[in-house]
Amino acid sequence: MFGLAMKGTTRARRLLTLAALAIGLAVSAMAVPARAAALMDQYPEIKTFFPAADHVDDMSGTPPAAPVYHGKTLLGYVFRTALVAPIPAYSGKPIDILIGVDTKGVITGTRVLEQHEPILLVGLPVQKLYDFVAQYIGKPVTKTFVVGGSRDVRPGHVRVDAISSATVTALVTNRTIVDAALKVAVSRHLVPASALKRQPMAIVKTNLYQPADWSKLLGDGSVRHLTLTEADVDKAFAGRQGEMKRDLAPTDTFIDLYYAYLNAPSIGRNLLGKDRYDDLMASLKPGEHAVAVLANGAYSFKGSGYVRGGIFDRVHLSQDGNLILFHDLDYLPLESLSAVGAPSFNEGGIFVIRAPFGFNPGSPWTLQLLVRRQTGPIKSIFTTFSGGYDIPADLVIHPEPPVEEPLWVQQWRADTGKLIVIGIALVFLTVVLMLQDVLVRRPFFVRYVRTGFNVFTLVFIGWYALGQLSVVNVLTFANAVIHGFRWETFLIDPILFVMWTYVAATLLLWGRGVFCGWLCPFGALQKLSSQLGVWLKLPQIHIPTPVHERLWAIKYMILLGLFGLSLQSTSLAERFAEVEPFKTAISLHFMRQWSFVLYAGGLVITSMFNQKLYCKYLCPLGAALAVPARLRLFDWLRRRPECGKPCQLCARECEIQAIHDDGRINPNECHHCLDCQITYWNDRRCPPLVQARKRHERQNVGVQERQNTVV
Repeated sequence: MFGLAMKGTTRARRLLTLAALAIGLAVSAMAVPARAAALMDQYPEIKTFFPAADHVDDMSGTPPAAPVYHGKTLLGYVFRTALVAPIPAYSGKPIDILIGVDTKGVITGTRVLEQHEPILLVGLPVQKLYDFVAQYIGKPVTKTFVVGGSRDVRPGHVRVDAISSATVTALVTNRTIVDAALKVAVSRHLVPASALKRQPMAIVKTNLYQPADWSKLLGDGSVRHLTLTEADVDKAFAGRQGEMKRDLAPTDTFIDLYYAYLNAPSIGRNLLGKDRYDDLMASLKPGEHAVAVLANGAYSFKGSGYVRGGIFDRVHLSQDGNLILFHDLDYLPLESLSAVGAPSFNEGGIFVIRAPFGFNPGSPWTLQLLVRRQTGPIKSIFTTFSGGYDIPADLVIHPEPPVEEPLWVQQWRADTGKLIVIGIALVFLTVVLMLQDVLVRRPFFVRYVRTGFNVFTLVFIGWYALGQLSVVNVLTFANAVIHGFRWETFLIDPILFVMWTYVAATLLLWGRGVFCGWLCPFGALQKLSSQLGVWLKLPQIHIPTPVHERLWAIKYMILLGLFGLSLQSTSLAERFAEVEPFKTAISLHFMRQWSFVLYAGGLVITSMFNQKLYCKYLCPLGAALAVPARLRLFDWLRRRPECGKPCQLCARECEIQAIHDDGRINPNECHHCLDCQITYWNDRRCPPLVQARKRHERQNVGVQERQNTVV
């Protein structure tokens, strides 16, 4: 574009320049509606979840969720459970559900996106799963959901109907929805963080053994008892399709079930005997626990339908909302007990709780017994009976609850490695800047250092550590100062905090050029792109100085526009801040909709022909940094009286045209690349030094000739 302008009149150059900029701004302006349309087209259910929604942001954050807006008002979030809580179901693969949660922590919508459950693929209609997840709509995420069971539930609990003949799928789906919704709601401060709190992990006293008979174990709660009669079960199914009479009398025993935690020697060793207990403990891996279940009666807790390789679908454990399922490899037969006075049982077994469940032996847990009744040839319903368990307090050690660290402290600890690397790099950069007058006399060293640092800035600071600063940070800071400043708001992202702290310090010492020329990942990408263009011998386009100096004003106009929007709505300003390609090119690694990629990629390609066009004319962050940079304390860049009068060498070579024709360096535009300083100290290139060197050489030659004549 500018190549044609160079061959035409000044007026034509200006028109083409403005047209190119208008196209670039138009593409960026289209980014917000394109993003909203793309996400809503991909998930049309969002409009059902939030009828007032008119745009949706990208999935982002930890855990990933997409904010939903009506104008500038936040309505809630949508997210996929496979990205937040990928809990394996019966098939071994997670069920992926799209969920909407409003700003009050209420579930506004659910939609199954993907599932691989065998019973739903070849047996039951998948609509049953759709109907199941729909029951959660309109319910707060802080409630405790009970699948099946009695219709009379405790306060704070919500009952949902199960999926007939697919009980395991229903239980796993319940846990998937609850876990994912709670994580998103807590992370976005929709509900208190206490909703996710659990008791500290208790420590079992493995060196404590107290002999006890069956009566004592029952009496102190080491062994718990759940007994059901036929009348109890009939009552649970009363009014439901599964209600039916059996041959047994109402007072007959349906199941007489006993269960106990085995890891504590005072329980396990008394029940199993020393040898069997020692063998069991030796077989357990760290973090694993064992529970004994024994029963008499007409109902089997194992079930006649259980097969090798399957899941025990009649007995489960639940702790702190965490459902614990047992597979065949988690089961060990238990035919008898060694405790004195223990009765005999029709069936018994030891179930191993694997480490990934995070079972806490000191926290109360519940044994859940599922009872199924047929309603047709292939249809059935079930209800759940529960028995609680709380290990005797003297058998475990309960650590003091840890003082909850602020989230920003946790984040700083998690990013320690990245911070160390960035800290070393910033110290190195500071040394380079402080010793610049010495180092620039070695041009090849400085240029290699700068290229290497650009690669580090792009790859490590930008793509890996996500340390790309943005004008959004500036707007957030300005609003925090106006509406109430809190350090925690900025400490939550340690990488950005360290980068901004360093940039603030260098603004006072060197000006904006340290960030723009050395620490901006997108600036580094443009610089490397420009070097590639030079290496490929692509034509380098030079914008005439009168046009160039007027185009500088565009980025300041963009900054003022964004600042004005931020006073009305920070979220609205953030959407228009997509004029920055940083999110697309750096934070999301170009993994976005085509319009974003086209805009960001176009700017990178343009840099191959005109270095840092975006930085020079469009970057609102650069404009924001230029304002406080006027307060810098020192002028590090040296100039000579001859600079600009008549020498124009540095002005012609400046990569961003920050040197005026009169030789002055514009600190508001300078990127501190040090190229002009390399020339300043080079007596082979700087005209005043070249003249001085040649004069000195002539003098030396004259002296030598006179000495030879005398000789």
